[in-house]
Amino acid sequence: MDTYLLGGYVDVDKYRYVYFVLLLMLYVLILCCNCTIICLIWIHRNLHEPMYIFIAALSLNSLLFSTAIYPKLILDVLSHRQSVSHSACMLQYLIFYSLAGSDFLLLSAMAFDRYVSICRPLHYAATMSTTSVAIFLAVAWFLPACHVLVATVISAKQKMCRFVLAGIFCNNSIQKLHCVKPMFLTVWGLFVLTNITLIPVLFILFTYIKIFLATYHSCGEVRKKAAETCLPHLMVLISFSCLCGFDVIIARLESDLSKTVRLIMSLQIVVYNPLFNPIIYGVKMKEIWKHIRRLLLCRTHPRSQMSLSK
Repeated sequence: MDTYLLGGYVDVDKYRYVYFVLLLMLYVLILCCNCTIICLIWIHRNLHEPMYIFIAALSLNSLLFSTAIYPKLILDVLSHRQSVSHSACMLQYLIFYSLAGSDFLLLSAMAFDRYVSICRPLHYAATMSTTSVAIFLAVAWFLPACHVLVATVISAKQKMCRFVLAGIFCNNSIQKLHCVKPMFLTVWGLFVLTNITLIPVLFILFTYIKIFLATYHSCGEVRKKAAETCLPHLMVLISFSCLCGFDVIIARLESDLSKTVRLIMSLQIVVYNPLFNPIIYGVKMKEIWKHIRRLLLCRTHPRSQMSLSK
């Protein structure tokens, strides 16, 4: 059998069109918010800096992640039988964990960028060159993909004894469908978790501790600037780490969680992070917020803007 049934919904038939409208609105909102951030950074030359490029990369990841999840969810709520093919499930699994690992590495690159900018300002131009940024982006996108691809290939070749997934998308819960879980897959999973999650998080925390120690004895203006640029990154890191914790909990405690709890936790994973990132960076990053405010003013007062331009 090459089709899995999804068992993560609650009263789908009763609230079918409500779920459809909500999911469609969320998907459109996520697309609009992240595309706005990407376009603003692309268009305005004063945002062509490493920190903003990494923010644009995070927004691109949110777009790809949402596109891998939401169209399938929207179709599922309109269907009387929620199912997914084996190949589509494996692809969703690969995209989901590759982008999750990529987010951690991008946040690590942003932490390093802030460290060099604040603690080594004279070396910033040489350290964070265009080549360096390109290398950081390549590593952030390809390293997790290669790691997760190995786990995906191994998982895809395993014999299945169950065909009902207790969730709304394909995550680590798929490994509970295997008749026998190979030891290598468990060891490789721990290796991947350490490489693309644990080490980046420890590096980020170490980097920000160094930043705060370096700015502690500086003037209030320096501390304020450091807080303005570092706080949004820390907020995103904390929220994303909590959501990854939800994914681990769902996979490990599947049988001990009710359908409603699993659904709520799963929806937070697919809703919170793709929407939280652009909002935090759009509001908290001063330069991005300036351009967003100008954009909103242009749309609300187009005539006054035209008269000013004349």
